[in-house]
Amino acid sequence: MTDQDTLRRFIFEQAGVRGEWLKLTDSWQAVSDNHAYPPVVKEQLGHAVAAATLLAATIKFNGALVLQAQGEGSLKAIVAQCTHDRCIRGLARYREPVVAGGLSQLYGSGRLVLTIETERKKPYQGIVSLDGENLAQALENYYQQSEQLPTRLWLFANETTVSGLFLQALPAASGFGSDWERIVMLADTIRAEELLDLSCEAVLHRLFHEETLRLFKAEPIQFKCSCSNGKIERTLKSLGRASLEEILEERDAITVDCEFCNQQYHFDRVDIELLLVPEIDLGTSKISH
Repeated sequence: MTDQDTLRRFIFEQAGVRGEWLKLTDSWQAVSDNHAYPPVVKEQLGHAVAAATLLAATIKFNGALVLQAQGEGSLKAIVAQCTHDRCIRGLARYREPVVAGGLSQLYGSGRLVLTIETERKKPYQGIVSLDGENLAQALENYYQQSEQLPTRLWLFANETTVSGLFLQALPAASGFGSDWERIVMLADTIRAEELLDLSCEAVLHRLFHEETLRLFKAEPIQFKCSCSNGKIERTLKSLGRASLEEILEERDAITVDCEFCNQQYHFDRVDIELLLVPEIDLGTSKISH
């Protein structure tokens, strides 16, 4: 397996620190090419997609981790999602012009929302202020406030590639403070072009060749949207007959676009009428002769 569209986990077993390395190419272009984002917006979306993928790999769950950065500035919202089986998607909402700058310049007064959606449990959600110069700093602040675990992230994105590096002190590693500081100091020497261009092994050798670490096998990442005809039908059905008929008075059909993948779903009057027909429970129905 090549280093494209992969995540690699590693651990410093003698230092009580775990880490992750990430590079996205084809999957990133599948996310970003669905919209003609300005360069600044595209870079911020890349950071969010990288962060969501890295964070999802730190937990064991069946579902999806959703990262949202929301604000009142020219960059209104960034949403990135990564599922337990490493499927990603993302989108951005903004208003022109979007000028490069820190989080406060882009979002204004904003907040960072992390949601873990699981199949059988109620979603877990953490919300903090969107503080820091960049998304990596905002997430580090989030971990400091919510998890109280020393955590560092390095996130980079360009037109073709997204890359990320994640380090976190393990919960039982309170006696390894100097090791954590040393490893972070080494990681801080990484340059954007190195993380974007080099292989995982090259990056880890460049940063930690004097450290003892264990590198785990590569995990493939792919773009995959979870939208479906069934989900759209359920959403329309929840609006109720009156609302749907009101829409159909103005147009001949209802068209729904998925913002994540640009898939278009079309429902004419016949489709809507069939959608609203009550379901028959065959298990309890009686047949009379």
